[in-house]
Amino acid sequence: MVCMSRVWQRGSRFAARLRNRDWAFRLAGLSVRYYSTKTAPQIPGMEYQDAVCTLNTLQTNASALEQVRRERSHPQQQLHAMRGFLERAGLKVEELDHLNIIHVTGTKGKGSTCAFTEQILRSYGFRTGFYSSPHLVQVRERIRINGRPIGKELFTKYFWQVYGRLDESKDAHGGTMPAYFRFLTILAFHVFLQEKVDLAVIEVGIGGAFDCTNIIRRPWVCGISSLGIDHTQILGDTIEKIAWQKGGIFKPGVPAFTVKQPEDAMVVLRNRAKEMKCPLWTCPDLEDYQADLPEPLRLGLAGQHQRSNASLALQLSHTWLQKRYKSFPSFPAENTGGLQATPFKPSPIMVKGLADTEWPGRNQTLKHGAVTYFLDGAHTMRSMQACVHWFRDTAAQHERNASGPVVRVLLFNATGERDSAAMLKLLVPCHFDFAVFCPNITEVITSCNADQQNFNVSVENMLTRCLDNERSWRLHKSLGDPRGAQLLIEDTLSLVPERKADTLVFPCILSALQWITQGRDSVLADPAKTVPPVKPSVKTKAAPLCDAAEIHVLITGSLHLVGGALKHLDTASSK
Repeated sequence: MVCMSRVWQRGSRFAARLRNRDWAFRLAGLSVRYYSTKTAPQIPGMEYQDAVCTLNTLQTNASALEQVRRERSHPQQQLHAMRGFLERAGLKVEELDHLNIIHVTGTKGKGSTCAFTEQILRSYGFRTGFYSSPHLVQVRERIRINGRPIGKELFTKYFWQVYGRLDESKDAHGGTMPAYFRFLTILAFHVFLQEKVDLAVIEVGIGGAFDCTNIIRRPWVCGISSLGIDHTQILGDTIEKIAWQKGGIFKPGVPAFTVKQPEDAMVVLRNRAKEMKCPLWTCPDLEDYQADLPEPLRLGLAGQHQRSNASLALQLSHTWLQKRYKSFPSFPAENTGGLQATPFKPSPIMVKGLADTEWPGRNQTLKHGAVTYFLDGAHTMRSMQACVHWFRDTAAQHERNASGPVVRVLLFNATGERDSAAMLKLLVPCHFDFAVFCPNITEVITSCNADQQNFNVSVENMLTRCLDNERSWRLHKSLGDPRGAQLLIEDTLSLVPERKADTLVFPCILSALQWITQGRDSVLADPAKTVPPVKPSVKTKAAPLCDAAEIHVLITGSLHLVGGALKHLDTASSK
């Protein structure tokens, strides 16, 4: 166990970073309440937040950032470094063989595929581990036992076990500590071994070949969900380069399954499978499993695109069960051509597993009285196309049942290198009455909840990106002057002259949600949820929201945005 003086020291550095952010908040006329982890042990129940605050120091650890920059040009070093960190944490790569792993990568749908697979195998009575990213509300969502995020006490206990070993050994290794995602991956392996799971479903972070989860030597089965263009600075800017990275999770003799891919990507995957001596199969359409079933398969996750994810999950779980029950079929290594996998009749347990699957923040609908929220963390062009298709169908169904006029509102943010202008163009045909933009800041008054802190992006950059997104929307809508909207803060601090528009920019997620709902969602009407006042002229823009029978809100563009919204809309997720 790491000594408390070291915890306090790191907590003080965390608080210092919060103080450094103060200028940006005050520029926007926002008040900030600080919280130092140094006092955490004196507050009942705050040990979990103390662990999360310490974890957050790994986001901006200078040596870790330098290490990432150095390894990007020598990607093979990433897995070598991961092995070193794993050993320093007291684990051996060989121990991971005992986790009976299902390893899944892809550009979109890999998390949903993992969720389907985990639910099916848990429905058989197996004790499951599930590691995914990113989290929506609390970091412990990334590490699940039997489908539920590990408890705060369990997270805290295992966190300090792993962190303590790494911290105590860092001086002998040049002061290095693993970066945020690397640490959580090691923590997940540690938790699953300690909790003696029957299997672990592991979602790749980025790519595959050099992702830190690829330290796994002997998974039981691998899967690749739909491929597309994303993370181009790391993975490459063509579908072929990205497919090469994703195919890096293939292992000799380990069966692998992929959904149908663009032919250019399939050629690369076949070549990678041949190179690795890995038997590769392409999943059939979900309809092909229907023979002899009394009724169509029902999925717990909405959206037409989930059907290919469900087919992949059926093949992954079916193959895992065959190995578990010693009825494992022969997968000769020469079958590397991506032949179509054989559809089978899903068992009643599989059918129920698909129907019972839940995966928040992906094609999720929440109805709070007169306000209905449609949440989807789409952040690539292909996933946004799927989101638009889902939203238009689902929202139309809700509007047919509405008691009167409905106002449609878009709440959007996109981060990183993603082409937000192109994604916004896809959303224009949805005919929103308002487009609202805000950064991935949950609320402007920081509290003890450190789970959603991100120190890799400055507040100034986040706000600037929102204004850029607003300009892009206005250009797509041909609304005239594209100079941008004001940030909705106190009268004396407006950034640009006010003008009439159907676009608005807010400094945080809570302020955006409260303006959109206009007091019509009791969950957001909590007096404890306070935001800076908006200008009187901004209040007059809300008349259509007050007069409508219902308000429909699509929240999309970023899983972090969706997570910040769920923190306020689903109070159980924050407990």
